[in-house]
Amino acid sequence: MTREVKEIFGNGSGGGTPSPPVPAALAAKVRTLAPSMTRSMQRVAEAVADDPAGCAALTVTGLAELTGTSEATVVRTARLLGYPGYRDLRLALAGLAAQQQSGRAPAITTDIAVDDPIADVVAKLAYDEQQTLADTAAGLDTVQLAAAVTALAGARRTDVYGVGASGLVAQDLTQKLLRIGLMAHAHSDPHLAVTNAVQLRSGDVAIAITHSGSTGDVIEPLRVAFEHGATTVAVTGRPDGPVTQYADHVLTTSTARESELRPAAMSSRTGQLLVVDCLFVGVAQRTYESAAPSLAASYEALAHRHRVPRKSP
Repeated sequence: MTREVKEIFGNGSGGGTPSPPVPAALAAKVRTLAPSMTRSMQRVAEAVADDPAGCAALTVTGLAELTGTSEATVVRTARLLGYPGYRDLRLALAGLAAQQQSGRAPAITTDIAVDDPIADVVAKLAYDEQQTLADTAAGLDTVQLAAAVTALAGARRTDVYGVGASGLVAQDLTQKLLRIGLMAHAHSDPHLAVTNAVQLRSGDVAIAITHSGSTGDVIEPLRVAFEHGATTVAVTGRPDGPVTQYADHVLTTSTARESELRPAAMSSRTGQLLVVDCLFVGVAQRTYESAAPSLAASYEALAHRHRVPRKSP
């Protein structure tokens, strides 16, 4: 089965213009897309995220002058962020500014220093985790999520690809699906992933988990699965990454700011695990009549392993 490769900046549903993000999702989208932007576009994106109220008052010419860019760059940045034009971006900025002025606490810095007390480390990591979850939830395309859930609920078989930290998330998803009676396999070995992808057909599902969106060991089996007719899903922090070329559905995650002591591979798992839980719960809802008994049976099968043995008299 052959399908046309989608545009990199498509919305994962086969083309068309993505729906503009709501104001609450704007800052999350800026953080997600900034690494893939040109430097001039980054200046525009950072300006609107840092000072939405100030930028909302500027014309396209004013914002271009403020950021040392051009009007064309401002318009391109607005479109990359999901808005038809700069006018729509200004409306979103005004909405975001209103939300921030309604009493929301200011953001705290979460950079972790080598000599930070452990209590500060806990507080900073907890804040980062909360922000990552909020950003991922705000930016998650629920239309794409629902479509992926539908595919998983009716799949004959599901293969999940991930390496490193993303491989742990892949294992988490397959374990959840197995416990509700669905056939699922996690692959971290790129050779096994490809040889298994060759066996997939229409009615099967392949999921690639890669924060960077450019992990070759994950993209290759997804491409093979895509070309063999399986429904493909990408869970990625880079909606413009190469992996999305072979994904029918794209689920975008956010990530906490990367630091020397906490690389992206660690912080990315938080958003990925939220997406995995959303997929699992959605599938369990769709297949409740069979999922509930399967889940109960798996709990019963493992119950004896959690009982404390009695001491001999």
